[in-house]
Amino acid sequence: MRQELPLATRTTTPNCRQSVTIVEIGDSTAVGEGIEVIKLDAVQLQSMQLRARRIVVRIGASVLLLHSTNLPIRTRTTLQSGFMAYVAFGPRAAGTLNGLSIGPDRVLAAGSGIEVDFVVAAGYESVSFLVPPDDIRAHLRGRQREDEFCLPHGVELLQPNLAAAHALYDWGRHLVNMAARQPQVFDLPQTQTAAQVELLETLLATLGSAASVELAPRDLTRQAYSRVVQIAEDYALTHATKRLCVTDLCTAAGVSERTLQYAFKELMGITPVAYLTRLRLHRVRQALRAATHGTTTVTAEALRWGFWHFGDFARAYKECFGELPSDTLRRKPDLADRSGGRDVEF
Repeated sequence: MRQELPLATRTTTPNCRQSVTIVEIGDSTAVGEGIEVIKLDAVQLQSMQLRARRIVVRIGASVLLLHSTNLPIRTRTTLQSGFMAYVAFGPRAAGTLNGLSIGPDRVLAAGSGIEVDFVVAAGYESVSFLVPPDDIRAHLRGRQREDEFCLPHGVELLQPNLAAAHALYDWGRHLVNMAARQPQVFDLPQTQTAAQVELLETLLATLGSAASVELAPRDLTRQAYSRVVQIAEDYALTHATKRLCVTDLCTAAGVSERTLQYAFKELMGITPVAYLTRLRLHRVRQALRAATHGTTTVTAEALRWGFWHFGDFARAYKECFGELPSDTLRRKPDLADRSGGRDVEF
């Protein structure tokens, strides 16, 4: 196992061949790094030190993922091909999935290649069960239960009985805890075989009691709000160099200013302008962290993402990430000496 210490400015890529990987993450722009089974882009919604954690446990062809965070975060998450996912939520988990409420009484089912938009509150924790579809199908055929289950092709929220939902999360959390304490045990073939059997049995028992969540009027409203937020976000990213105003976002989403404000406040807890500024700050930081010697400057990246008032940009960047953008760029060893550069000092 490779364990990484909490870092505010970087994470290294874990060794994906090992059965157990623990990553402590202190930088929201690094949340999606070093994990090949899902594509994940995150934006933290509060200016405090992030303390997020990811534990990956590989069990044969299946993967368990634990995610936790101390801050509100928005993520766009896509499951890679070859898996379907079932996600059980911890006792303090709260937030939305494509606008729908999530919590410890619900289970997410998702097929591969589908993008899911999460907005989660502080204290969020979940365990994801990533399983090859053929494994589930083989067990269902053998038990003559194929008619009882419809495997997900898109995204669906399920509502098992409460005991089954808790049992699935508790089993996953117990296995992850054991793997974190004794990672070497999960390299043994006997452990892998036994854990894989228990995983499928626990998962099938939970799904056997699950029904699709019935949507209330508020759910339908928040689903619509989620689409508005996504359209506005996509528009802002594709028009990065433009100084956007609320009018542009309303036009792109085809909604009134009041609806746009309601959508962002309801789902994100902040105004559209505040969120999209934070989103662009994250893109600047990703570029600065990824830069190699001489490939970019803070000025270039700020302008690229629509920041033209450099003093305001530097203050907003430091408030969000706890350091100046020039510090982020200089941190790389090969960028330690920038005396010959022409960058503006932020």
